[in-house]
Amino acid sequence: MKLRKMGLTLLSMLTLGAILTPAMSTANAQEQEPIRIGANLELSGYGSAYGVPIIDNLTLAAEEINEAGGLLDGRTIEIIDYDNTSNKTEATSIATRLAGEDVVAVLGPATSDMIYASRPSAIQSQLPTMYPVGTSDDLTIDENGEVISNIFRLAFTYSFQGKAAARYAMDELSATNAAVITDQSNDYSVGLADPFKAEFEALGGTITEELFYNAGEQDFMGLLTSLAALDFDVLYIPGFFSEGGIIVRQAREMGLMQPILSGHGFASDTLLEIAGPQNVTELYITSHFHTGSENPGAQEYVAKFEERYGESPDTFDALSYDAAHLIFQAIEEAGTDDPEAIRESMENIQFEGITGAFQYDEYHNAVETAPMLHYIDGEVAEVFEVNGN
Repeated sequence: MKLRKMGLTLLSMLTLGAILTPAMSTANAQEQEPIRIGANLELSGYGSAYGVPIIDNLTLAAEEINEAGGLLDGRTIEIIDYDNTSNKTEATSIATRLAGEDVVAVLGPATSDMIYASRPSAIQSQLPTMYPVGTSDDLTIDENGEVISNIFRLAFTYSFQGKAAARYAMDELSATNAAVITDQSNDYSVGLADPFKAEFEALGGTITEELFYNAGEQDFMGLLTSLAALDFDVLYIPGFFSEGGIIVRQAREMGLMQPILSGHGFASDTLLEIAGPQNVTELYITSHFHTGSENPGAQEYVAKFEERYGESPDTFDALSYDAAHLIFQAIEEAGTDDPEAIRESMENIQFEGITGAFQYDEYHNAVETAPMLHYIDGEVAEVFEVNGN
């Protein structure tokens, strides 16, 4: 979990009434009102490790825009944020509440269960809604397979990450046999495991074994002991860093030195703390960002983030920062704060951020390649480009 203290989330605004003269028209006063962005986030509870980065980076991005003169000829950005406490009922209630608070777009929730609980209310609101770190394949489509017009995402889908990892294991690591350890209680873990297995086998590989655990477990020695007797070239562990870090540490301490692959759920410095840097060797993860990125603007972002929060940003921070700036760009290109115009602008946007350059496909998924980060002794040693489309 991220332990940094969450910064102020409601930006200080100038009191416009103090500078308006009686001669100014009501229309002019309206034009100078702030542009309100809603946030429905897990700022406490189990999902806070993913919700806090969104508000932190939305705040940082909004401050940058405000300091540069605002949007639409000088209008500042105001953040209207609520903590859904990682509770489905509260997330749904907040989605409805924000629709009545004159916000023009919404970020969040972060986690899949909060997203699916609140999504019907978000759809009904017709507000452009961005899920910066949501990865479920069907996040942006309805039960008929049609795109939901006002729902967008930034993170790679389950299928993209699973397929990319399988192709990398086969093509770059010369793997022919793979073992998989899946958190059967977690949609993210299962969602990555299934396409990995299907793609690996389609390429001619063999899944030697798939073992299962449940979120919250701490001792994986039994699972790992059973793997030690098997012949496999790579170990795929789709899941989050909380349990993943323990599995990596216990596997390396047991002497299982095969390359380990995972998705962006491992992309956190907390993984290094749990596993120990010396054990994070021959680890490969599909991610969106790392602090050594050569992307223009990335180092400036890292410096700003470290100055403000006292730690380095991770992939969830970077995704959230880009999501905020994408919405701001869409508002500016729309030339209005009308939600429908902003939605159309997002649909057609050409965006270049610190996680890469992309546009949206017909299902409101960001079209781009992914960095595959290769860790040795807790450091990113190499970065490869992979594609899971």
